[in-house]
Parts: sequence; structure tokens; C-alpha cells
Amino acid sequence: MEYKELFKIADQVKENAYVPFSKFQVGAALLTKDGQVYTGVNVENSSYGGTICAERTAFVKAISEGKRQFSAIAIASSGGEALPCGICRQFMYEFCPELDVITGKDENSLRVQPLNVLLPEGFRLEKE
Repeated sequence: MEYKELFKIADQVKENAYVPFSKFQVGAALLTKDGQVYTGVNVENSSYGGTICAERTAFVKAISEGKRQFSAIAIASSGGEALPCGICRQFMYEFCPELDVITGKDENSLRVQPLNVLLPEGFRLEKE
């Protein structure tokens, strides 16, 4: 799948975000290595700590369906280009340090950066 198409999916799904406080809609489209796409949106909560970002929503959906290998994630927002927050960067790093992160104001201004550049020397415990 072309990254422009993945970004369009993220841009469309952002409309489903639940953002009564910030009004800042974010959509994510996560591409698995086998070509499937999982989407996510940000979901705010009155207890701000209960809020979840679009990137983690997409990952949790994919992981709960048994997916563990990812190639790219596109992120679109209602406020222009939006990069993943620190928690999302660390969360994604757990599964795919080399993930391509696609951001932009629109599908014609895309920027692609590897996650391990956005989160250099990310933290991972040794797996047994």
C-alpha cells in the first residue's frame, strides 16, 4: 500500500475521534507486514490520564487480533501535522523500532521518518 493511501485512511478515520475537551482530532492507520490496516482515533476522558492516543488505539486493536509485525503508521490530525507523543513512541518501539512514521498537513505534504530516529535509543526489556 502506498503511504499516501495510508495517510488518507488516517485522515478519514480522525472524524471518529472523541475529543470533547481539546477538539483536536487525531486518526491513525497502522499497516501490518502482511498488508492489513488497523485504524485508531484519540479518545479523551474526563480523567485526563484515561485518555488514549490514536496511535496506541490502532496498535492495541492490531495486537488484540494477533498481529505483531508492522511496517508503517500514518497519523493525521485536525490541527495540521501531528507527531506521536512520547508515550506513543515508546509504546510503538516495543513492537517495531524501525516502523515508518508518516505525518503531514495533508496527503501532498507527507514526511516519513523511522521511529528509531524519532525515539533514539528507545527502551526495551530483554524478552525471555
